[in-house]
Amino acid sequence: MKFNKWTLGLAALGVVSLASAAKADDVANTANTVLTSLSATTLSGYVDTSAQWNFGTGNTFAPPVKFNQGKQDGFNLDVIQLSLAKPLDEGQWAAGYRVDVWAGPDANTLGTQSGMFSGDFAIRQAYIALRTPVGNGIDWKLGVFDSIVGYESVAGPNNPNYTRSYGHSIEPQTHTGLLGSYRVNDNVSFAAGIANTMNSGINSRATSGSSGAVGGPLQSVWNGLLGAAAAGGGLPVVPTAGANARSESYKSYMASVALTAPDSMGFLSGSTLYAGAVSGYNNSVLGSGLGNSQWNAYVGATLATPVAGLRLGAAFDYLGSEGQNNAWLTSDPAGTPTPADLRFEVNAYAPALYLSYQATDKLSLHARGEYFQGDIQARSTVLGFDQSSSLRLWAFTATAQYDLWKNVLSRLEFRWDHAEHGDAFGGVDPTTGGPNRANAFMLAANVIYKF
Repeated sequence: MKFNKWTLGLAALGVVSLASAAKADDVANTANTVLTSLSATTLSGYVDTSAQWNFGTGNTFAPPVKFNQGKQDGFNLDVIQLSLAKPLDEGQWAAGYRVDVWAGPDANTLGTQSGMFSGDFAIRQAYIALRTPVGNGIDWKLGVFDSIVGYESVAGPNNPNYTRSYGHSIEPQTHTGLLGSYRVNDNVSFAAGIANTMNSGINSRATSGSSGAVGGPLQSVWNGLLGAAAAGGGLPVVPTAGANARSESYKSYMASVALTAPDSMGFLSGSTLYAGAVSGYNNSVLGSGLGNSQWNAYVGATLATPVAGLRLGAAFDYLGSEGQNNAWLTSDPAGTPTPADLRFEVNAYAPALYLSYQATDKLSLHARGEYFQGDIQARSTVLGFDQSSSLRLWAFTATAQYDLWKNVLSRLEFRWDHAEHGDAFGGVDPTTGGPNRANAFMLAANVIYKF
């Protein structure tokens, strides 16, 4: 190790020892290395809060969209996100990372908990970013990342509205796997990846079931069919965790393409068309603990218009899931478990239209109209049970956003949900035990501080 003349002179006088000088130099070099790495790291995040009022008394059955359950008629802390990231630079062999940590009630709905954490805490994303110099460069994400399908983001501040759409509620949320993206030019890009499963649980496998995150528009339909199956068989029906599990090598696959209109297209310049699909195994269909094949398809577009500040959007989501000889258990009067052979098939569609208008530098207006159709069929030859159930919902959402304070996103939102047939909202009907209203009206305020 080399020392400067000043250090050697002090050592000759006995003021310092060369051993201590070498140790101090190692500590300094290590600190410099850490500081150099941290200098490219950014810290960001947001605190998301809300106040929500659902019209009328008795609002047990609120609109069944993700991240909006249990927030009726009160003030809410939705979620806190802390993010550490080092974005990829322009280098051919660039490397970076991103970590998004959630704390708060919404972390439970995200459903990424792998057993390491519990309660109001979850990891939203945690991946290493890499670039390989093939063509224009392939960018990779290895770890936990957001799903590639959907018009709306998992992160609330990135969405035009406070509440989520029904389409978002039937989409995958996050995956644990490998995702590669390639930009052909400024107008065309592709992405493809492989993941352990369709559901959000970090490090989940196709070899076992998972409790997963429950909720979404099909959950109440599923619960109704489960109750009917139990009543029809005269026996309690209990799902076996991991039923219909696959081999450890069974994986989920995804791909997408994004097109951006060039400058030569006039006022349409910057408009985007996006299509993506994810197919594989979900080891917690509707939070049941049962696993089934699942596939999601998505097409969305955002269009610029000749009117300054006005943009239009459209989205279409599809979810399909089919059970294959799921092993359910019933208990006969003697207490002997018996396979019920209960199978089910799920199909759901959710088209939506969006409108956004930037009225001033601070004021923007947003509207969303959507339709949801969900069908579930359950049957069991053992129980002599064959029943289907459907859910048809319409929803309209209007949002005004005014950025009064620096770094603060403030919204006021009105939402109207309507069930096409029967009741889907409101309080508990004393005769049926189900909801007692066909319409739900909501007024909400959403305040988010971003840093």
